[in-house]
Amino acid sequence: MSLKITDYFIFVCLVAATGGSLFGYDLGVSGGVTSMNDFLKEFFPKVYRRKQAHLHETDYCKYDNQLLTLFTSSLYFAGLVSTFGASYVTRNKGRRASILVGAVSFFLGRAINAGAVNITMLIIGRILLDAGI
Repeated sequence: MSLKITDYFIFVCLVAATGGSLFGYDLGVSGGVTSMNDFLKEFFPKVYRRKQAHLHETDYCKYDNQLLTLFTSSLYFAGLVSTFGASYVTRNKGRRASILVGAVSFFLGRAINAGAVNITMLIIGRILLDAGI
C-alpha cells in the first residue's frame, strides 16, 4: 500500500503546525509579560516588591506566587478543557462551528484582557484566549 501526499494533506499539516506555534507563542509572551515591572505593579504588587528588594540577586523564588502561577498555567488548563469542548462541537455541529466558537472565544478573551482591572478578569480573559487558540 502506497500513500500519496496531497496538497490537502500538506495544507492540514501547516494549519496544525500554526496552531501549535500560536500555543507556544502565547506561552512565551505570557512569560515575558510576567517579568515586566508595570504588569507586576498592577496585578502582582507583592511579587514586584520582592523583585525590587533583591535586585542584585538571582530571580530564583522572586516569582513564587500562587496567582501568578495560575495566570501562567491557565494556558494548559484552557487547552485541556477546550479540547473536549472542541471535539463535541466539531462532531455535532461541524468544523465551521468549531472555528467560529474558537474565534468568538479568542475575541472575548482579548476584550476582557484589554480591559482587565483585576487578576480575576485577567485570568478569565486568558482562559478564553487560550481556549480560542
